[in-house]
Amino acid sequence: MTRSQKIRVLVVDDSAVVRRMARETLNADPELDVVGVAVDPYEARDKIKLLGPDVITLDLEMPRMDGLTFLRLLMERRPLPVVVLSSLTQRGSDFALEALRLGAVDVLGKPGGTYSFGGIGAELVAKVKAAARARPRSAAPRPGRAEPAAARDAVRSAAADPRAVILLGASTGGVEALHEVIPHLPGDLPGMAIVQHIPALFSRNLAERLNHLGLVRVREAADGDILLPGTALVAPGNFHLMLRWSGAHYTARVVSGPEIWHQRPAVDLLFKSVAESGTAANCVAGVLTGMGKDGADGLLQLRRRGATTFAQDEATSVVYGMPRAARDNGAAQTVLPLDQVATYLRRAGQPAVPAAALP
Repeated sequence: MTRSQKIRVLVVDDSAVVRRMARETLNADPELDVVGVAVDPYEARDKIKLLGPDVITLDLEMPRMDGLTFLRLLMERRPLPVVVLSSLTQRGSDFALEALRLGAVDVLGKPGGTYSFGGIGAELVAKVKAAARARPRSAAPRPGRAEPAAARDAVRSAAADPRAVILLGASTGGVEALHEVIPHLPGDLPGMAIVQHIPALFSRNLAERLNHLGLVRVREAADGDILLPGTALVAPGNFHLMLRWSGAHYTARVVSGPEIWHQRPAVDLLFKSVAESGTAANCVAGVLTGMGKDGADGLLQLRRRGATTFAQDEATSVVYGMPRAARDNGAAQTVLPLDQVATYLRRAGQPAVPAAALP
């Protein structure tokens, strides 16, 4: 591979240590070339014009102009794939999720120790490569106000068969996708379980944000939670989420364990837990935008046991990895643009004759 074929990266961070470590980590990969570094957004603006990077890594807390303001201006004027590096704190989580809403492709939590950057090196390389293939998107609309809790409680009892369940899996671009889907769902749908690949400590903030979007109650899953109609459980970062059918309801299992497809939580484990529960014919499951293949195997098992399955289409996916894998292996019965997913879930989530199982 020649230098001109490499993915050109601009590192933007006010920390000299982070700039050096990021440069060394990325340049060690033969497919990547850090063409420049910048200490703040003003220097970054000039270097974008001069160097024409393919991907930017962006710190969010910088002098002179904060990273969120810079990101918003960048996505309005010259959209580029951005991977955010954010501190693993509540403040960092707030900033990171807002960055994803503004159009950042992905987020990576910075380790706390000055010399522990190498621990996230492989993940940083993978996210930068995925970002280079991504479709930058401008800011999604700000979340609207949720309906009063009383209204959500009133519709919850309307859901019928307790075996009915909705499963969603997503990775790169999934935070924005969920922000577009959740507000359009009614509160009388079956319970939902969501696996979104996201750094530890960010998942609770994500669940809280989604909880304010509409009628579906959203919270971070805890081990032993009962999945109720009108409720969505989000897998905690760095833990797998699975569901167990008790004969009367689904109970959440939140466990550690090895990574699957380099991910924890893994979509496949959630999907396979329902496929093996004997209730798959009452399940609607889908794979949204994301890098890699996580979810495709589990979705195929669900379809073979009678579940209704779908995948997001290429045109609306930020990264068409996971949905492509689910399409290519025959797991997805239907391929949908993102703006049709909520309507599909509303219709599929109503009591109906289960889809025919594959042989």
